[in-house]
Amino acid sequence: MSSPEIKEKDEGIELAKKLAEEEEGVSRKPKGPDKWVIPTIAVIWCLFQLSIASWLILNAVFIRAIHLGFALLIVFLNYPFFKKPRFGLKFLSARDRIPIFDYIVAVVAALSAVYIAIDYVGINARYGAPITRDIVIGLLLVVLLLEASRRVIGPALSLIAIFFSAYAFLGPYMPDVIAFKGVSLNRYVGQMTMSTEGIYGIPLDVSATIVFLYVLFGAMLDRAGAGRYFINLALSLLGRFKGGPAKAAVLGSGLTGLVSGSSIANIVTTGTFTIPLMKKVGYPPKKAAAVEVAASTDGQIAPPIMGAAAFIIAEYVNVPYIAVVKAAAIPAFASYAALLYITHIEASKLGLKGLPKSELPPFFKTLVGGLHYLIPLVFLLYQLMVLRHSAEASAFNAIWVLLILMLVQHPIKAYRNKQPIGPAFKQGVVDIFSSFAAGGRNMVAVALATAAAGIIVGVVAMGLGGLITQIIDTVSGGNIYIMLIVTAIASLIIGMGLPTTATYIVMASLTAPAIVTIGSSYGFMVPLMAAHLFCFYFGILADDTPPVGLAAYAAAAIAKSDPIPTGIQGFMYDIRTAILPFMFIFNSDLILHNINSWPQGLLIFAMTCIGNFAFASATQGWFITKNKIWEIPLFLGVTLIMMRPDFMAQLFHIPHSQRYWMYPVGLALWGLIYLMQRFRIPRSAPAPVGA
Repeated sequence: MSSPEIKEKDEGIELAKKLAEEEEGVSRKPKGPDKWVIPTIAVIWCLFQLSIASWLILNAVFIRAIHLGFALLIVFLNYPFFKKPRFGLKFLSARDRIPIFDYIVAVVAALSAVYIAIDYVGINARYGAPITRDIVIGLLLVVLLLEASRRVIGPALSLIAIFFSAYAFLGPYMPDVIAFKGVSLNRYVGQMTMSTEGIYGIPLDVSATIVFLYVLFGAMLDRAGAGRYFINLALSLLGRFKGGPAKAAVLGSGLTGLVSGSSIANIVTTGTFTIPLMKKVGYPPKKAAAVEVAASTDGQIAPPIMGAAAFIIAEYVNVPYIAVVKAAAIPAFASYAALLYITHIEASKLGLKGLPKSELPPFFKTLVGGLHYLIPLVFLLYQLMVLRHSAEASAFNAIWVLLILMLVQHPIKAYRNKQPIGPAFKQGVVDIFSSFAAGGRNMVAVALATAAAGIIVGVVAMGLGGLITQIIDTVSGGNIYIMLIVTAIASLIIGMGLPTTATYIVMASLTAPAIVTIGSSYGFMVPLMAAHLFCFYFGILADDTPPVGLAAYAAAAIAKSDPIPTGIQGFMYDIRTAILPFMFIFNSDLILHNINSWPQGLLIFAMTCIGNFAFASATQGWFITKNKIWEIPLFLGVTLIMMRPDFMAQLFHIPHSQRYWMYPVGLALWGLIYLMQRFRIPRSAPAPVGA
């Protein structure tokens, strides 16, 4: 590789890392004593969260308030008001120091957040009749929260919250179709800042009690070196196969996604290695980046540690977290299997091969060399799935195991290499504290997203819920298919400007109850879990939806491709994921609803994978050779049979209990397409005699 190419590659990686840092809460990089302020607050925040998960017993409202206070403190210290200097006020955009103005705003914001805890007894006594002080501090909290959200997440969530707040006051003056009785200032402030029905609602509670621990666990595991281990393991396992680096990118991103709730961080972790390797074996830059985008985006739906929204689903649906994992398992793993299949299709189209064995890390040595990284993961799974401990307790116990691992791994290596143990032990301590600082920073966006989205949830709870259901019913004309399409499009549009968690909270508050209500009124029994997962999936898919999808920008920066075409290509790959929510809304077998048999679950999974493979072949134009246009309906037929055997059985008047007999029909049709394409592949010419 020439020097200009190396320089260009490094610049792309730096740009991608910058995007990841901004998403993970690294904005300012102050010098001097100021550089220790933000990491110190983040570490103290982590220690507080670990305390309430073990020995410190506090009122739930106190926990939520302090959690939000820490987040606001870090935001106003870490993010300047403007990204670039404006109006000659340089201190509003300073990145190499923390101005006194931001210290003052940060302290005021934190105090306004914990005011409900400071005067908890008084606020409870005058609930419904706030005094002037309550109203002033409550409005100050709302304004500062929306400003903090703007700095971290962007303007979209703040604007949506402002729109809903304005609607709450202006409802009586709206047209009859969308008219609302409206609220008073006292009721608005009471709902948002003096109760657990607004900012301090369920989403913030989940962020404070559960999500933080998993984000911290992921940051610690990454700092320990697990991310690089997963990539090397995936390369050693799949790198030599056709299009091997792309397959390794999918597997590596899936493994990294187990502990990372961020698609951009996932891309930076795995893409910096896999994208250049994909280009090396012949993938065009756009497709190399798009594969990484699709793989990293879907990391958030991979059980057992899904994105932050998955924990909120458990609270909204009122089920244990393991029930969410069970429901998400088949769609998630079928989606990843189909992406592996797509990378194989692309490699077949381009006539690509894998990497030489000599260029790959040895599998056994790689596997054994990082087995210790699997100990905390296996322990976490054991806690969640075998002992059936709560998600919070499981994460806390796994963090302790990981702490011990981080402390001893460097000294053990030093002892084996006959090096001094003291510096190695010190490095372990440094790694722990740096991972605590990273964990605190990573949580800022989630905490603010859940708190700011709580404003929208609070407005809906003040009486808008029933009205929204009526409006959605009117817009869709009572057609649940149209309603689902509108919901999906709205999720993608809103998700362009919001993180997945905020998108899910907004859409779930507005549409999940409507999906269930309207579905039941027209004869479709939609499980509440399916409705929430529907919103969750499309919130995730918004990460790579052009023109905004930041995941595509990060991958394109590494691959040196155009972000918009990269995002479009990534979305074309992710269409295989987009059909799954539509299928499990009507076929609850896909989310294992009321299914507790392992053989039955494995059968559904295998057939869902084949249905997804067929859909991928239809959308990518290739099976074992290039498709004929009349084969596309056949592939879609296979998809429908495998994912909706109940619907096909109903068409042929087969009892619902016998619906799985449609699977052999789908397999036969898939085999028929294979034979038709097999005969079109030209046979290789016989080798000359004596060659």
